[in-house]
Amino acid sequence: MKIIPAIDLIGGKTVRLEQGEYDRKLNYEISPCEAALKWESMGAELIHVVDLDGAKKGEPVNLSVIRQIVDAVKIPVEVGGGFRTTEFIKKALDAGVSRVVVGSRAFEDMNFARCVAREFKERVIFSMDVKGLRPSVRGWKETVDLDVSVMLKFFASLGVKEMIYTDIETDGMLSGPNIDNLKRVLSETDIKIISAGGVKTVEDIRALKKASADGISGVIIGRALYEGTIDLKEAINVGKTDNSVS
Repeated sequence: MKIIPAIDLIGGKTVRLEQGEYDRKLNYEISPCEAALKWESMGAELIHVVDLDGAKKGEPVNLSVIRQIVDAVKIPVEVGGGFRTTEFIKKALDAGVSRVVVGSRAFEDMNFARCVAREFKERVIFSMDVKGLRPSVRGWKETVDLDVSVMLKFFASLGVKEMIYTDIETDGMLSGPNIDNLKRVLSETDIKIISAGGVKTVEDIRALKKASADGISGVIIGRALYEGTIDLKEAINVGKTDNSVS
């Protein structure tokens, strides 16, 4: 189970939002490049970057900062936030990111999702950001009236092998992941899930590993790293080798 540190961007700065609310922003003094280098030095194999300005605007805003992050580290960088056209996806890939996270438009326009899956294959990963087991879109401000199980079947039909699943109600809250909702998602699909939202301690990593039944391929961690409630090296070790979970 891969442990993936997150870097969220507003105005080129490192931030976190509580439950995706822009008026509940937490600012961190560490720069995005410094954060990326720190997480790489501690053993991260992938950096997850979110352009929160882009998610709000509907098109990427912080591509220059994202390019700096890519140039600063040797490990892959994935990026999401406002990638709602193939042109913007191509721009990010041209900037050197390993893959682009696509959310909102894929849940509003299934033809777009089909085209993206066909054209970019593993260079794109779809993200299902969920509130009350309904996908949320457009910077998490609107909810799509589709059940998670329906969307999972659709993405499986496209040949999707891995997706990001974010529980908005726990995201940025350090409240622990919602294991029950995650188990339901895992029970609905064979798609590998990267879980995001709520992780505070290494015990949360152990709980996710226990719940996964091999269905969780990764865990994205943000605020807990910046506020020191979890040690990235220890989390990575638990994700790889912890044997206390059966």
